[in-house]
Amino acid sequence: MQWAERTWTELPADLAAASFTALLPIGATEQHGPQLATGMDWVLADKLCRKVAERTGVPMLPALPYGCSLGHSRRWPGTIALQPITLITLVKEVGDWAYISGVRRIIIVNTHVTNAAPLRCALEMLRAEHDDMMVAVINSAHMSERVRAAHFADADDWHANAAETSLMMGIAPQIARPHLNATSDDPDRTQGLVFSHPVNRTSANGVTGNPSQASAEEGLRLFAWMTEDLAAIVEKGKLEHPPLQASYASRAPD
Repeated sequence: MQWAERTWTELPADLAAASFTALLPIGATEQHGPQLATGMDWVLADKLCRKVAERTGVPMLPALPYGCSLGHSRRWPGTIALQPITLITLVKEVGDWAYISGVRRIIIVNTHVTNAAPLRCALEMLRAEHDDMMVAVINSAHMSERVRAAHFADADDWHANAAETSLMMGIAPQIARPHLNATSDDPDRTQGLVFSHPVNRTSANGVTGNPSQASAEEGLRLFAWMTEDLAAIVEKGKLEHPPLQASYASRAPD
């Protein structure tokens, strides 16, 4: 169910059938080491949410291909980064217009780690402005314990690692350069640090983890888990109501 493929006469019924829920995929365009193309995060967001939209009947808004990638620095070509305030504003305005179209539950699916803080800010702004709108931010690598374990298997501060390389080998082989996997490993240098450093100070080649351990079979298995687990979250969200019905704007009685 693709929002961009529906007309204004069709969307009201689509949303009603989906409990007025919509998916908003958000990725990034950034360097992913020598063995993965720059579209990895966006491609994952788009393909994952397309599958979940098909499975759940929830309309999927067009995926955003840019994110907050400032930490990747200017050391390697390919990164196109938004300022955090830009991402906050963009997602807030998308949410505002989705609300006008009838969305009352918006599930933001994030496939780039450092989008999380700006997206949380956008969530706060949307639910404060629209009292009857519920907003969720689902960070894809954390959606379930099995998905988290797969992502963190070879590094805590992972990027372009075995999991991400496997995913692209399995679902988007045009993004992967498997002949470079064996020489692309780079260790996690962040253990025990006090400060959060940009990638130019933690990685020699833009990778953190072990692409040499990647396989298409593992990527397909991981993608199947992600599709199943995200669809379960969406189905649960379609039925959720706030625990209490108190208005955001009204004061409690004395």
